Formats: sequence, structure tokens, C-alpha cells
Amino acid sequence: MTPELDFDRIVATLEASLQAPLPGLAAQALMAPQPARQWPAGFQLSDLRHAAGLLLLFPADDRAQVVLTVRAHTLDRHGGQVSLPGGVVEAGETFEQAALREAHEEIGLETASVRVLGALTPIDITVSGFRLHPIVAIAGARPLLTPADGEVGRILEVSLDSLLDSRRIAWRTLTRDGKVFHFPAFPVDADAEIWGATAMVLAELLSMLGWAGPPARSIADSPRAGE
Repeated sequence: MTPELDFDRIVATLEASLQAPLPGLAAQALMAPQPARQWPAGFQLSDLRHAAGLLLLFPADDRAQVVLTVRAHTLDRHGGQVSLPGGVVEAGETFEQAALREAHEEIGLETASVRVLGALTPIDITVSGFRLHPIVAIAGARPLLTPADGEVGRILEVSLDSLLDSRRIAWRTLTRDGKVFHFPAFPVDADAEIWGATAMVLAELLSMLGWAGPPARSIADSPRAGE
């Protein structure tokens, strides 16, 4: 288990780490599905679309919390999954501007109250043809947030301490298009787990704080269906 860090130490560590070479793909791979997902047959990188997501931290009793969303179940793609507040980068926007705008639209974040620390390594989401650019930011206190109707099912405030505790990670299985994938997941509550691209983004952030990754996969994996 990684030692607990108070909010100020976490911010200082992240500020320094974001100015140095990032952990990158090796850290993301710690929470990636196995085997790795591939681009669909015939996909051209020229068709790749860019998206930005905000990884927002704030303190609660001097402990860091992460703001995430559960996508509305009515959405055609990734409905019910845990994700960063975020979306497509519009023409003329920087990744930072897009992440802040999307967070305002999806969860009502007053962006003037946050400070951007920097960007993590982009991650390709092969199933949907996006390259996600995660932007790390902090708020000095718990922000007042409201989920957008039709887009966000609910807002999660997840303890960073719980994510840093590798003993809590569970391995799951998923069958998609006739292929079986195994993946580690961060359990949040009875109705939500963090896996896939969101878990891979968090893996890079956690690696900056000394986190070593999930435990080895057990033969007693719990199944999980759908995506």
C-alpha cells in the first residue's frame, strides 16, 4: 500500500512531476485491458478525433478527492461508465480550454475557481476513435457541482487514498466481439467501477505519487459484461 499523502504534498508532487518526463504509456498499461484493444479494421489515423477531460482534485479534511462522472445510461456509447468530465475539442480550442469548458457544461464547475497544473499523456480510445488529452487541475475547496441532464447520471467524489490502495483493485473479465479481455478495476461503490481509459489515466497520475500498480490477476476473476 502506498503511504497516505496530504493534499498539499500531493499538489507539490504533481506540480514537480508534470514538469518532468511523464510516466506515460508504461503507467497507463498498468490498468489497461489485456490483451490491448486495437483500432478497428480499416481505421485511418486521419479520422482520429481529439477530446479533452478534466482530472480535478480537491481537499476534504486535507485528503485529496477526485471528481469523476457516471455517464447517463441513455447515452449510445459508454453509457453507465465512469469517466472524466470531458468531450470533443472544438475548433480553435486548446486541450485545457476544452477540458474546462466541458467540465462547466457537464458538472457545472465554475472554472474560475480551479487552477490547472498540467497535462498527462494522451490516451487513444480505440473503440470510439478518440485521442483523450487529460488535464490535471485542483480546487482549493469542494466545488459545488450539478450533473447535466441527459449526459451525466451522477457525480462521483472518489478518495485518492482509496485509489492508491492496490489491495482494493479487482480483476474483471469482459467478452466483446467474441474476444475475452481481462482488466483491473477500481471499485467505487455497489454501482460503479473505474476501468478502461479512465482507469488508465488515473494510473499515470497515481504512478507520480509512488503507486506501483494492481496485484497480479487471480484465477478467480469476477466476470463483468458490457462496456
